[in-house]
Amino acid sequence: MTKQWEYLLQNLGEWQGSFTRYSPQGKVLEDIQSVVSLAGLNNNQTIHQIVRRQGQEDLILEYSSVARSTLFFENGAFSQGSMQLAPFSEFGAELGLIHENRRLRLVELFDKNGKIASLTLIREHLAGTEAVENPPLQVDDLLGEWQGEAVTIYPDWRASTSYSTTLKLQLDSTGKLIQNTNFGERSITSTGTIQDAIILFDQNSQKQVQVLLLPNGASATFPLQAQLRQPLFLEVGWLITPTLRQRLIRNYDDKGAWISLTLITENRIHSHS
Repeated sequence: MTKQWEYLLQNLGEWQGSFTRYSPQGKVLEDIQSVVSLAGLNNNQTIHQIVRRQGQEDLILEYSSVARSTLFFENGAFSQGSMQLAPFSEFGAELGLIHENRRLRLVELFDKNGKIASLTLIREHLAGTEAVENPPLQVDDLLGEWQGEAVTIYPDWRASTSYSTTLKLQLDSTGKLIQNTNFGERSITSTGTIQDAIILFDQNSQKQVQVLLLPNGASATFPLQAQLRQPLFLEVGWLITPTLRQRLIRNYDDKGAWISLTLITENRIHSHS
């Protein structure tokens, strides 16, 4: 548990950026300048956090422990959100990645009927450092073969698990996206239909998973409808350089309980030709 606090401290500093809210179809609903500062008090035993968003009242928080609904990785990447998908209650999570002087965070929210309602992309850099913005993500940026290392951590704090991953993305003759994923021993192939910045994967008529390509090399993955009694996952991806990508995945089981958080760091070993 003390390690979780140490990992949280990777996020100390003043983060300047913006909160951009999108519809599930990728339309910008709102774009607000922001400054989020996290300062350590009493020898970093307590954190004082101020969230300033243009035109809104400051949000001031102080805490000295990590909430049960939140988990951190060693590099400071984290996720906080619903512990449980339940009928007639709002559901969602924040997924945060960190690389050198930059953070990329994504909030995915569902309404009381389990329909995806809105997405907020938060792009930040440390005050006093250069604000580097990657180009908006395109399907072409992802084609090819990626090799990665995954670390999975658990809300019950049992030991983490690590394994290697591969991801192959290619277009078939009809322009559909074929995705082959290998997680350790497990292998999954899925087919997606591309429409502008949206990739729609149909597991079956009940279960549509959408990937939305966003600015700054980001991608958001979510079910269009969070179904009770079916496992689901929420994911943020970040193409940091043309050959380096991070993904963070928050997994729920078929009872709707949050069961794990996985961070994948992957390198492109072959681009499509």
